[in-house]
Amino acid sequence: MKRNIAILAGGDSSEREVSHKSAATIFKYLDRGLYSPCIVDIHGKEWLAQPEDGRSYPIDRNDFSYTADGVKTVFDYAYVIIHGTPGENGIFEGYLTLMGIPFSTCSVLASALTFDKYKLNRYLESLGVNVAKAMVLKKGGSITPDEVEKGVGIPCFIKPSAGGSSFGTTKITDRSQIAKAVEDAFLENDEIVIESFLDGTEVTNGCYKTSGKSVVLPVTEVVPETGFFDYDAKYNGLVSEITPARISDELRDRIQAMTSRIYDLVGCHGIIRNDYIITEGEKINLLEVNTTPGMTPTSFIPQQIRAAGMEITDVLTEIIEDSFKK
Repeated sequence: MKRNIAILAGGDSSEREVSHKSAATIFKYLDRGLYSPCIVDIHGKEWLAQPEDGRSYPIDRNDFSYTADGVKTVFDYAYVIIHGTPGENGIFEGYLTLMGIPFSTCSVLASALTFDKYKLNRYLESLGVNVAKAMVLKKGGSITPDEVEKGVGIPCFIKPSAGGSSFGTTKITDRSQIAKAVEDAFLENDEIVIESFLDGTEVTNGCYKTSGKSVVLPVTEVVPETGFFDYDAKYNGLVSEITPARISDELRDRIQAMTSRIYDLVGCHGIIRNDYIITEGEKINLLEVNTTPGMTPTSFIPQQIRAAGMEITDVLTEIIEDSFKK
């Protein structure tokens, strides 16, 4: 019998549109011989099942099901592809854990930790991972250009502590930009990070592990036309993405080993993607860990899967089926 798979999409952040594009990729590539997929749009208190009949049905939160034409469908598994709250920060994972429904992403703790860029990087820094210098500012607080320059230097980045797709992120090249950048970042989150600029080559690397194997995907080199990897670079094609990256085999191996190590240190599950800056002397600096990386046609993970000679359908099947072996 086919498993009923809920592809959780949407969410309550600025990343709703991107999430739905990612969900469409998952929906397309799930093995129809094994699964009956259904996109579930999460938006505040409105949860709607959107099966292949083109209609929408309210989700019964008591058992995570929906009823269409008198037939009730209970989901066996949730593939979480919500970028931002409540899927990337562990909130929905908490609900699924309580309901006893296996899911594709990290645990509540790992999801919450990786969603908070400042706290994650401080944790990993304590374990020997190289990260940028950073300061944190909570809503209602203030900071002067002198404090920024003394703390992390200029140029720097000002961004929400929690979030993705670079919404609310500004590269600061002049003191006069700081006040507006702080204001923009606070539109996305109640806590922001002011982080030192690292001059180097940006790369990104995906990974997933099951009970039977560990897969670290090829490394991609990222060359944004916009000066840094912002929303336009990510989703509007203003970037050159080179897979495999134009780096030495030795550096590639060290990046992949770092990705695998961070996966284990955080306690990740499913597919993750780590972003790095390689600075002088081939020093590897972690930017962030993405536990629900984009799966749109232009996203890195599908590119890296193809570059590895693998099929997206097979990868999704491995991740889903592994959850039922535990």
